[in-house]
Amino acid sequence: MTCDYLIIGGGIIGLATARQLSLRHPGASILLLEKEKAAALHQTGRNSGVIHSGVYYRPGSFKARFARAGAASLVDFCREYGIAHEVCGKLIVATREEELARLETLHVRAGENRVPAERISPEQAREREPHVRCVGALHVKTTGIVSYRDVTLEYLRQFEENGGVARFGQRVTGFRAGDRPGFRVVETESDRFTARFVINCAGLHSDRLARSEGRDPGARIVPFRGEYYQLVPGKSDLVKGLIYPVPNPEFPFLGVHLTRMIDGSVHAGPNAVLALAREGYRKTDFNWRDTRETLAYRGFRRLAFQNLGEGMKEIYRSLNKAAFTRSLQELVPDISREDLEPCAAGIRAQALSEGGELVDDFHFVESEGALHVCNAPSPGATASLEIGREIVRRVPDVRPASVPAGPLPCS
Repeated sequence: MTCDYLIIGGGIIGLATARQLSLRHPGASILLLEKEKAAALHQTGRNSGVIHSGVYYRPGSFKARFARAGAASLVDFCREYGIAHEVCGKLIVATREEELARLETLHVRAGENRVPAERISPEQAREREPHVRCVGALHVKTTGIVSYRDVTLEYLRQFEENGGVARFGQRVTGFRAGDRPGFRVVETESDRFTARFVINCAGLHSDRLARSEGRDPGARIVPFRGEYYQLVPGKSDLVKGLIYPVPNPEFPFLGVHLTRMIDGSVHAGPNAVLALAREGYRKTDFNWRDTRETLAYRGFRRLAFQNLGEGMKEIYRSLNKAAFTRSLQELVPDISREDLEPCAAGIRAQALSEGGELVDDFHFVESEGALHVCNAPSPGATASLEIGREIVRRVPDVRPASVPAGPLPCS
């Protein structure tokens, strides 16, 4: 099978890219391959569902620009196509006096990133969240909630409506230069495809696919499992919207928080621990290759050493529900251990440098005939429309000049 463009990965980034590519090049034949039997079954369908505002990110970074623009464009998209969503805002709360300086730093950063946010008193915070405990808070007004699986399925619908082809159950094992100049050969476990240009949006496996083409992404994907509880139905009224702690600048994750989902349930978490498999959603999941690569990687060992104390706290919370509950009680004291029940975990595909530093921004690796999206961290889902536009902007028009107008089937 031969096509103009081939996209690997049926998550929100892959399908946002496919949709945008079908709009940008309506005469092109575009094929998307996904190893699962449906779209959005990994990071996209297992995240917190938050439409991020961009308050945390370094000013001028891709993350800051994409989050702010992406939050606005995603809300417009949801309104246009009838996807349930809510711009509910969120509270970032300081629970101790020593956190107030960091809260003010976030307030300043919000201004630098042009994110509407207001410092409010504990009394004002309790007007929005009656059960919260804090000494001060930041109200971030443009944060929202949505089902990213619903968003992704709408991207898929539009991609196929525009003439694109999505094939599921196709696990890509690697790709290389083709026998004909200007073509790439993409191999799956059951088939072989030829394309003029390949876009790698494989998320948890993106670095491996880049290396299969002979490209060094300069980082390795290390999987971290985000473990969640949810409030039992009778206690979901303890949280009206989203409640986050002030992040610890010494630790690369945000800390456990409380999020009302678009279906009305309230999720608590995530607790972030190393996963022993790139798709290790359960604590007992283990993949020898994945674990060996992670533990042998110098960047991971450096990260673990630098964050040993906080890392041990995360592991302890993972194993001890009482400890997890105490973390939540710092935000909402009325939550008890009996109010929490386990729910589905997610995996964060975190790119990690040799020096032990998290790759903190979107990371693209380009080659002749291919583009690899080797890091699309949060707010990747929020910014999916903007990332799709950015990827397509980087992709050349590879069709011969003689190609007629109108969608062409992959052949």
